[in-house]
Amino acid sequence: MAHTPGSMRLSKRMSELGIASRREADEWIAAGWVRVDGQVVKELGSRVVVGQQVTVDAKARHQQAQRVTVLINKPVGYVSGQAEDGYEPAVVLVTPQNQWREDHSGTRFLREHTRSLVPAGRLDIDSVGLLVLTQDGRVAKQLIGEDSDIEKEYLVRVERPDGGPLPQASLALLNHGLELDGEALRPAQVEWVNEDQLRFVLKQGKKRQIRRMCEAVGLKVIGLKRVRIGTVMLGDLPTGQWRYLKVGETFA
Repeated sequence: MAHTPGSMRLSKRMSELGIASRREADEWIAAGWVRVDGQVVKELGSRVVVGQQVTVDAKARHQQAQRVTVLINKPVGYVSGQAEDGYEPAVVLVTPQNQWREDHSGTRFLREHTRSLVPAGRLDIDSVGLLVLTQDGRVAKQLIGEDSDIEKEYLVRVERPDGGPLPQASLALLNHGLELDGEALRPAQVEWVNEDQLRFVLKQGKKRQIRRMCEAVGLKVIGLKRVRIGTVMLGDLPTGQWRYLKVGETFA
């Protein structure tokens, strides 16, 4: 079937415009909640061109507003996503008992808040700190989408097997010049905080990236803690506890 030159799927366009995730967009299209140039579009796979006006029904906005994002201070021993090798996923920590007393979001805990709550980025089983779980596809896209430019900051305790200092050339490599899986890494910010702790600021998140970067320059990671994602800080959130992302609180 021929398509209009320059056209794209409506759900993709809605994602580009930041209206909804593609999955969300498809749900809304099927429900009859999406209009293109004022006309309701209900057919999945419908296409639009840049310049056409896309609007959504108030029901869609209301549904989206009910979707929550949760910030957890993940302890060691929990996986970010699905249970694996007998280890529990971090979402099991999202209970009324574990909600931080100083959560000032104003959001009341509801059981449905734990449904479809997925990690927006990984944190290894042996790493701790800020983990984002969300029901909102826009948040997931912002943090882990292909074009995401959100910084993640980590404090990383390291040691060298020979006990000697890390050469300046190796520190420079951590900042830029390493590759993983045959692909050059994006520039990072890496600096010493004290004699055995490095601060990493990354804009990407390959599997076990920091540990593998350190290994490449002869460093062993003893501990790794994520303390910031974008403008959202871990702050005083206690280990194993969680809070809601507040209205108006954003990662960018």
